[in-house]
Amino acid sequence: MDCKIFGLRKEEYETIKKQLGREPNEAELRILGVMWSEHCSYKSTRRLLRQFSSEGKQVLQGPGENAGIVDIGEGLAVAFKVESHNHPSAVSPYQGAATGVGGIIRDILAMGAWPVACMDGLFFGDPSKEKTAGLMQGVISGIGGYGNAVGVPTVGGKTVFDGCYDGNPLVNAFCAGLVRHDGIVRSNTAKPGQITVLLGSRTGRDGIAGAAFASARLEEDTKGSRPQVQIGDPFVEKLLIECCHELLSKGLIVSMQDMGAAGITSSASEIAAKSGRGVLIHAEKVPLREKGMNAWEIALSESQERMLLVIEPRYFDTVAECAGKWQLECAAIGEVTDDGRFRIMEKGKTLVDLPAEIVGGGCPEIHWPSIPLSESLTKDLTDTVEPEYPDEWGNHVLDLLSSPNLKERAWIYEQYDHMVQINTVVPPGGPVSVLRVKGSERLLAFTMESDPWSCGLDPFAGGAETFMKAARPLYVCGAQVLGMTDCLNYPSPEDPGNFWALEESVKGLATAASEMDCPVVSGNVSLYNESPAAKILPSPLVGLVGLLSRREEYLSCGSWNEGDKLFLVGPIKGSLASSLSKRLLCGLSSGRPFVFDAAKERSFRQKALETAHRSLASSGRVLAGGGLTVALAKECVLSKIGAKVDPECFMEAFEVFFSEGGPRALYAVPSGKEKEFRELWDSFGCAFIGSVSGERLRIDGFLDLDIDDLSVAWKG
Repeated sequence: MDCKIFGLRKEEYETIKKQLGREPNEAELRILGVMWSEHCSYKSTRRLLRQFSSEGKQVLQGPGENAGIVDIGEGLAVAFKVESHNHPSAVSPYQGAATGVGGIIRDILAMGAWPVACMDGLFFGDPSKEKTAGLMQGVISGIGGYGNAVGVPTVGGKTVFDGCYDGNPLVNAFCAGLVRHDGIVRSNTAKPGQITVLLGSRTGRDGIAGAAFASARLEEDTKGSRPQVQIGDPFVEKLLIECCHELLSKGLIVSMQDMGAAGITSSASEIAAKSGRGVLIHAEKVPLREKGMNAWEIALSESQERMLLVIEPRYFDTVAECAGKWQLECAAIGEVTDDGRFRIMEKGKTLVDLPAEIVGGGCPEIHWPSIPLSESLTKDLTDTVEPEYPDEWGNHVLDLLSSPNLKERAWIYEQYDHMVQINTVVPPGGPVSVLRVKGSERLLAFTMESDPWSCGLDPFAGGAETFMKAARPLYVCGAQVLGMTDCLNYPSPEDPGNFWALEESVKGLATAASEMDCPVVSGNVSLYNESPAAKILPSPLVGLVGLLSRREEYLSCGSWNEGDKLFLVGPIKGSLASSLSKRLLCGLSSGRPFVFDAAKERSFRQKALETAHRSLASSGRVLAGGGLTVALAKECVLSKIGAKVDPECFMEAFEVFFSEGGPRALYAVPSGKEKEFRELWDSFGCAFIGSVSGERLRIDGFLDLDIDDLSVAWKG
């Protein structure tokens, strides 16, 4: 038998036969082909993911469930996760992005949480190309169309532009929700005799084998893949959220799973395997919207807005009545058994009979060959080619501010409803998004970051810097980091160079997170992100959740005042290697990115948190894209007050003002607090660089720009 047509490798097919002691039938092969796909099984990365630590006193649930959960005090917790919907969004941008939002919201719902915030990580190709423009319009409209209608605010995100994404855009969807400790739902609590109930939409053929589709390279002509993209309905999702929470409030749900990748198969087999039980599904009992669907199609359909509930049989009529109230389909489609089997029957005939534990977790790991730095990469790291530094920086600063990777994203986030649920304190557009927790003084803070250019040069350093780019803004605003989720976006692992970059950047992420005491509680892996035209850069994305005990601890950015003194804290220079300035001036990245220093980062964290909590500054901003000069420019525009900066104390002024990376921040300190501020930061590195005044940004000898010119370049 040609096992490749089912998405299985020859070795995997032989493993299946050995585990079953027989030849699998076609329906079983189709199910295992999807469940053993890269998207569902993580067969190429499971051993790498073990490097992530999920330990922490605040962790209530680590990896292995629909989402991770961390404690925020007062009996409350936050469930959060990020997922990829890359291939579907490349093929059908609107529906691919919309169903990505819907799916991640259901992951949070499945933990018993009420979804309170969404973010999105978007990676597009050259924005001047017509294809990119069309993809952007579809993806952004899909996110807004679904999120706005379902009633979950989109509060932030990350958008990246690079030619490597021309043929393969990335869409990573994040959601967070609030749940009481005693309301957490898990998938390992099912017992024999309980029944499985399908709640939500009817089942159709959309999305069948979508997980397998997401585990292969995109082809040039994507039209044939469109049937593998699901169709979403946010209004049904809203009803589903309300109905599930009413059932939860009445104590009617034992366990609950989102029907995402692989549909009924994944949700039912995961509950069975994690509970140490079996499950029997009756295909003829599943409500269908299309005629003639066979059992494996029903089992693998990824039709949207569906949840699988496990309940006690005596509660079914009450559950069905509640579903009717919310205008949702509800059907008892199976039962939990004590035989450890995943079985599908149709009208009394057994069509699938597999050990439940091998359906979701039996796929053998793959140890792809890994080849470290090639000569070309070594050259990139040691390259001494320097940009031709402009004598007058004005045009370069305006070019930076107006470049696709720095330009203000209002044209994106203004299409999203960020005020629904009326808890948003700091809206999209800044380094940190902040939400209030109803009934509490506490605030939640969120960041999302990625640095593919650094990861492309030095994957370990780039991975560590990706984590720190997400963490530093939380420290500066005054938030304690509670936990991390990640989406690991990479090209084919079958290429030894690609796999080495994956290994190294995961190691960098894991090292930084561990050294900074941040548990990794959830995540997603997306491989084979390449098209015949190109492969993407290594593009791990990090989402962090932070906590402020009270609003007074929060330090904003873009809020300096006339007469404030400006201080640069941290190393005087970062790195120009993968900086936006170097990419604009040279057309490439080369050299070594900023090297992770755990002790330095921990010291920065302690001093940044103390600065915020002691109210020692009017405004604080981490140096990120564009470096110190862009930080100064953004602060001028947002504060509507200029600044006068004296660079005489700095050698190699261009590197000081345009390099990126490292624990570096710009603070505006009010009169009367300079002494305290210096005492706190002097041992770390603290340079007085100027004052806040006037209507222009002046860097003596290099730059003199009106705030209006800066604003037009950045926001225009």
